Amino acid sequence: MAAAQRTPAVLVRGLTKSFKGHDVLRGVDLEIEAGSVFALLGSNGAGKTTIVRILSTLLSADAGTATVHGLDVAARPARVRATMSLTGQFAAVDEALSGRENLLLVARLRHVPDPRGVAESLLERFALADAADRRAATYSGGMRRRLDIAMSLIGDPAIIFLDEPTTGLDPEARLEVWDAVKELAGKGTTVLLTTQYLEEAEQLADRIAILHKGRIIANDTLDELKKLLPPAEVQYVEKQPTLEEIFFAVVGEKEGAEA
Repeated sequence: MAAAQRTPAVLVRGLTKSFKGHDVLRGVDLEIEAGSVFALLGSNGAGKTTIVRILSTLLSADAGTATVHGLDVAARPARVRATMSLTGQFAAVDEALSGRENLLLVARLRHVPDPRGVAESLLERFALADAADRRAATYSGGMRRRLDIAMSLIGDPAIIFLDEPTTGLDPEARLEVWDAVKELAGKGTTVLLTTQYLEEAEQLADRIAILHKGRIIANDTLDELKKLLPPAEVQYVEKQPTLEEIFFAVVGEKEGAEA
């Protein structure tokens, strides 16, 4: 007898949304497998954040259906919120508090057992233990973002929505956030990542959907998406370093010289 099909972490059918007569979503269909990293790729204004806000119950759709772990977001918003966490485009940390105090505050608000133990575990998991007692105002952009993601994990949500988590970050901070997302995936958390950075989707996602003018125009694994274009005929290849490789080589040399 065949095994029962797993309920998708997210299932969207025919989702539409307009603002002041402007169609932002025009019949979006999505299905996200539990435990996967799913990237929603699109330019500014494509409708990525609108989808996340609907899925996280912050906004109502005009038409269509959306479920999170089988729960209808319109009919059962409180139950949906109990299964998910949202990290927006800007880190929502209290800069007057230390990293540990931010985590303790959220743990107590969510009534989790042993809030101090939860805070200490997350500080270690996201490499923030050495800065635990520093005010978050002194953290780098990458550290604040890691703290923000750590706060989102309190209560062990089954799914986390990351809405353009690396916008405005420098290359080093961006890699720190990538490592945090890979850590989430390794623990089995379902991640819906919205981004406008192609390399980010390529590095992190099990599956990528391209949202353009309110519609999904492609949705597949990276390997399958590559097949949409014919392979280029290469006669001679000269490997040139990428700007990222140059940046880290120069930074590494400078740090070595200072040491």
